[in-house]
Amino acid sequence: MKKKIAIIVAAALALVVASCSDKSPDGRTDTVNSGTVSFAADASFSPLIQEEIEIFESQHPNAKLKPIWTNESDGLNKLLKDSIWLMITARDFKKSEYDNLYKRQFRPSSVMIAYDALALIVNNANRDTLISVPDFKRILNGEVTQWSQLYKDANQGEITVVFDNKKSSTVHFVEDSVLGGKPIKSPNVSAVNTSAEVINYVEKNPGAIGIIGNNWLNDKRDTTNLTFNKNIRVMRVSKVSPATLQNSYGPYQAYIYTDDYPLVRTIYALLNDPHDGLPTGFAHFLQSPIGQRIVLKTGLLPAYGDITFRDVKVSE
Repeated sequence: MKKKIAIIVAAALALVVASCSDKSPDGRTDTVNSGTVSFAADASFSPLIQEEIEIFESQHPNAKLKPIWTNESDGLNKLLKDSIWLMITARDFKKSEYDNLYKRQFRPSSVMIAYDALALIVNNANRDTLISVPDFKRILNGEVTQWSQLYKDANQGEITVVFDNKKSSTVHFVEDSVLGGKPIKSPNVSAVNTSAEVINYVEKNPGAIGIIGNNWLNDKRDTTNLTFNKNIRVMRVSKVSPATLQNSYGPYQAYIYTDDYPLVRTIYALLNDPHDGLPTGFAHFLQSPIGQRIVLKTGLLPAYGDITFRDVKVSE
């Protein structure tokens, strides 16, 4: 009898050990298509990422992704401290960040997802919707503070510029790519908390310029992604001064593709996932054909796949 009991106990212990061996040393049990994990994402990309999550979870019913909508700085801090394993933002790892993780025995990697256009939006009553990058730079440096300094017949008064968040990827892009690595100097520049608040601010302030990601602008009734939010106007931007109808372009997919629109940034999924689990599975879903079709649908330019644009003549 004692021998039988010993055999049963030994078998039970073997099962427990086998079960425990399915867990990684950090206690995680998620796989590339199952489990529950949180990840960080720049809030300016939430329309795109939320749709990607819905499709991914519909294909993988045992997976649950919990986004932490944040800004670029705070999200990357979480990734570098190993409190999350995936961050979606508008830049790749810096060398110092990569080296820091590598020295700590991590193997960080990045996945390109899409190209996003930063859109400049103005109040619906504002008819001055052409601007050059040099003039935009002058506004950010505080050299231009009145609309009449750009357009002699303008009557909107003082120019105010509003960003989605003071630590967002939008601010960092403007400082790096428009101002050449220098900080914004204008006292008329401020930040709210979200892209939705930027749009709301511009709707109520005739002199405002708002700066948001293109995926916030698409009218959901327009499946062609050729119209934008009807409550604001989207500026056409030129690489050179003066801005004219001939040399200025809107933040459409076609003009991102042809490099005519000047304010374009790359969206990355930054991974620090030693388990190669659900964060890795979702990041690679974003670059899959299905994930890239969702990118196209939301008005951004996919990072992968063959895209063809054709001129279409419409007869009366």
